[in-house]
Amino acid sequence: MKTLFALSVAAIALLSTQAAEAKGCIKGAIVGGVAGHYAGHHGVLGAAAGCLYGRHHAKEQERRDQQSQVNNQGKM
Repeated sequence: MKTLFALSVAAIALLSTQAAEAKGCIKGAIVGGVAGHYAGHHGVLGAAAGCLYGRHHAKEQERRDQQSQVNNQGKM
């Protein structure tokens, strides 16, 4: 019950941030929180780690998208 409450609070806090910062974080936090809960009742720690990984992955994807757009413009 505490984990569910902590995840709810984390989700509300994440939703109140700017969209650019939260990109990838919410999905990562949910997955990480569930995995952390089942891996020894560390849901909050898992949610935090999942959020960080989700943001990192989203930023990498954005960089790849921008790089491919630059490469595609140069070919025209």
